[in-house]
Amino acid sequence: MELITRTLLLGLALSLTNAAPLKVCYFYLGNKDGDAALPDRCEGIEFDAITLDESGKNPFFFKEGHLWNGFYGPAKPSTMFFKELDEHHHLGHVDAAFRMHNPAKQDAHDHIFLFLDDHVFSYYNHTLETGYPKTIQEDFPGVPTHLDAAVECPQGECITDSVLFFKGQDVYVYDIVTKTVKTKTWPHLPLCTSAFRWAEHYYCFHGHNFTRFNPVSGEVSGTYPKDARNYFMKCENFGHGGDHKAPKCSEVKLDAITTDDRGRIYLFTGLNYMRVDNRRNGLHAFPITRGWKEVTNGVDAVFSYTNKMYLIKDDQVYIYKTDAHYVLIEGYPKSLREELGIEGTVDAAFLCPNEHTVHILQGHMIRDVDLTATPRVINREIPLPLPDIDAGLCGPDGIKVFKGSQYYLYESPMILATSRIAPVPRNITSGMIGCED
Repeated sequence: MELITRTLLLGLALSLTNAAPLKVCYFYLGNKDGDAALPDRCEGIEFDAITLDESGKNPFFFKEGHLWNGFYGPAKPSTMFFKELDEHHHLGHVDAAFRMHNPAKQDAHDHIFLFLDDHVFSYYNHTLETGYPKTIQEDFPGVPTHLDAAVECPQGECITDSVLFFKGQDVYVYDIVTKTVKTKTWPHLPLCTSAFRWAEHYYCFHGHNFTRFNPVSGEVSGTYPKDARNYFMKCENFGHGGDHKAPKCSEVKLDAITTDDRGRIYLFTGLNYMRVDNRRNGLHAFPITRGWKEVTNGVDAVFSYTNKMYLIKDDQVYIYKTDAHYVLIEGYPKSLREELGIEGTVDAAFLCPNEHTVHILQGHMIRDVDLTATPRVINREIPLPLPDIDAGLCGPDGIKVFKGSQYYLYESPMILATSRIAPVPRNITSGMIGCED
C-alpha cells in the first residue's frame, strides 16, 4: 500500500483546526468482492489493538481474528501476517500490540510485540522470534496480564524509552532500559481498548472514537472524543474537511526553522509547524499551539540553545524547556529588549552548533548577542548584504538563509555578514519539505 502523506504545511489550516490529527488521503476500496463475512471498520468497530509495522509506515488494526493493514482496504485474517497466533494459542485475537523503540538494542528495535492473555509474541518481518511466545513477566516484569492496550513512547516524547501499558484506568509505564515499572492512574482518560502513536502524537481508541493524550501526563487537549472514521480510515459519508494538496514549492514561504539539541528539525509557517528530520511516518503539519500552546499567533523567528527553544513573535520571547514535551519557563514571555537587548521586530535568527552567539537578522542588519552574558546585549552589528530574510539555519553544511521559495548557502556567519555578492539561490524542493516541485 502506498499511503499518500504529502498533505503539508501551507495548505492544511482547515484540517488542522481543533488539534485534529492530519488528514490522510486515499481511495475507498471497501470490503473486497463484498465479502459479508469480513468485518467492516466503517460500521464503527472497537479495535482490539493497533500498531505500526516494522517499517513504521503502515498500521495494523486488529479486531478479533482479523486485521486491516493500512488506512484503507478490506480486513484479512490475522494469521495471514502472524500465523503463529493460531498455531500456539488458537485464540485468534490480540489484547494489545506495539512496535518496540530501542535503538540501543538492535535485536529488539522495530520488532512488533503482540499480547494475548498472559503471553507475548515478538515478530520481525512477520516471523516469530526464536523463544517466543513467552509469559509477559519474562519479557516485561511488573506488567500485568490481560492488557487493554499498549503503545511505545521514545525518549524525547517520554522521559526515557518506554512502553505504556493500559489496564482499566491504570497505566503501567515500563522503562525499556531499566526494566522498571511506574504505575499511573488517569481517570480522566476513557478506557482505552487500543492505543496508537502516529507522527509523534498519541491516541487512545475507545469504541469507534479516539482521544489524543499527552503520554507523560495523560492530559487531553482539544475537543475530544472524535470519530476514528473521519481520520484513520476512508469511509463513505465520513471525513473532516475534504482533500488538500501540498503547496507548490515555488509558493512556499517559511517563517522560521531551527534544530533543537536532540537534532529535531522544525519548520514554521503561518500557524503551523512541521518536523522534517524524521520522515518515517511521512511529513505532517500541526498547529504550533499543539507543541507550544502559549504561542497562538505564529512566530517571526526561532532558535535553540542549551536544551531550550526560543520562539520570537513581535516584541515577545517565549522560552521553552525541551524536556519530553516543551514547557514554557515560568515568567515568560518577556520582551525582546529585556531578554536579548534587541529593539524592534525580528526577521530571522540562528545559532550555530556548540556556539553561544545568536545571530539576529533585522532588515538590513545582522546583530550578534552573546547568550552567556548578563545582561544580554548586542555585541556586534554588521550590515546584511541580503536584506529581509525569512528564516535561517546553521548546520554542518553551512548557513542556509531562506527568502521566499529559495535559499542561499553560506559557509559561515562571517561570510554571510561580509559577502558583497550573494551566492546563487537554490530552490526549496519536495525533498526538503514535501512540497510539489
